[in-house]
Amino acid sequence: MSTRVAVVGGGVSGLAAAHRLRARLGPDAEIVLFEQTGRLGGKLRTVPLAGGALDLGAEAFLARRPEVVRLAEELGLSDQVEYPGGATARVRAGGALHPLPGGTVMGVPSDPEALRGVLSEDGMAALRAESELPPLSWSGDDSVGRLLRERVGDEVVDRLVEPLLGGVYSGSADGLGLRATIPTLAAALDAGARSITSAVAATLAPPVPDGPKPPVFGAFRGGYRQLVDRLVEAASPRLRLGLPVRALHRSGDRWRLEIGSAATPEHADFDGVVLAVPAPAARRLLAAEVPAAAELLGGVELASMAVLGIALPAGTELPNASGTLIARGEAHADGTPFTAKAFTFSSRKWPHLSGPGGEVYLRASVGRSGDDELLRLTDAEMLRRVLADLREITGVTAEPVDSAVVRWGGGLPQYGVGHLDAVAELERAVSGAGGLALAGAALHGVGVPACVSTGEAAATTVTRHLVAA
Repeated sequence: MSTRVAVVGGGVSGLAAAHRLRARLGPDAEIVLFEQTGRLGGKLRTVPLAGGALDLGAEAFLARRPEVVRLAEELGLSDQVEYPGGATARVRAGGALHPLPGGTVMGVPSDPEALRGVLSEDGMAALRAESELPPLSWSGDDSVGRLLRERVGDEVVDRLVEPLLGGVYSGSADGLGLRATIPTLAAALDAGARSITSAVAATLAPPVPDGPKPPVFGAFRGGYRQLVDRLVEAASPRLRLGLPVRALHRSGDRWRLEIGSAATPEHADFDGVVLAVPAPAARRLLAAEVPAAAELLGGVELASMAVLGIALPAGTELPNASGTLIARGEAHADGTPFTAKAFTFSSRKWPHLSGPGGEVYLRASVGRSGDDELLRLTDAEMLRRVLADLREITGVTAEPVDSAVVRWGGGLPQYGVGHLDAVAELERAVSGAGGLALAGAALHGVGVPACVSTGEAAATTVTRHLVAA
């Protein structure tokens, strides 16, 4: 009888797991991939726009991590990887636009003067005063907002740290843990840095000599759908789309899945299972067999957001910037709060990216912790408000030739204080249930390379169990 493995979840973590399982188990293994939504890719979503396509989930991958670059090589996609142009980002803070300062770690500088102009005089005074504070006492983890507000002041957090972190987690700096979200800063504090600014100085890389610098981010020329399609082709799983996996139980030395409707469920047995689903779904599936893991997953909070893709007429002049972050509390000249939290000027940031007729692409993000009311707007009203924000920030008045709105309800796990310790305990609990492994954004990072890494690690765990059985 051939080996049977189930992968529950068709996002990039599950697809990476299926791909690695196929490579290790060979062509005779039966790999069955379940995806409740009926669409593969998860947070990788390439949407048609003005005759072209734009990613309205994850936008790019961190090119300094090896996972996606390696996958592209394995899948024959290396020639489809593109890198940003030279445009830099801006931030709207304190009622004005500023270039995003260099020499910082997630907006926190080693030299206070780097933030001159971004902060008010009171904000600069609070930042400079850190050198006069008692040495920092580091407990091993803390809320990003609480620690930084106490040491370098509210404005650094509100005007820089939170807009930058919000682009990744869509949450509040006060609810995110430093160790999981700014690990380099935590490592410097572990090493004995006695202030935040000295910790930042210790983490900043030395200046790179003049010459080409390695790219930080990458993307696929045709969007992430290229990666999704090629992973499915290489993994060659049996696809079961549009079917919920309702329950997971141990059945002798195998795992039994309950699939489909509650009224007429289907059952199937597998030698191994990878759960690559969001924390609430994983919690439900683990409740009966690994209750300790289910309890830990219950502590993972989720945030929601929406991403808008906008195509403007060919020839529309966007600002000479890769995009603009918008600090919480910023408002139009008439006092109307901004709806968008960020714009990416996609056709400026990515030189290859435009419509077939030269249409100009951009993305807008909506949704922060506590902004649920904005996410209840209709698509049309959200677009209207975002276009008003665009006019206020850039002066661009062109009307879209096409647009799309993609909502990510509960799509972003929040890495709170103690997240890494909780994940380590979670993985220990699951490791005792032979042939079962977890993957996904709730574990070791929400970026695409981190998710790929968890999928590949889960495939390794299941493969080792099968070989040893």
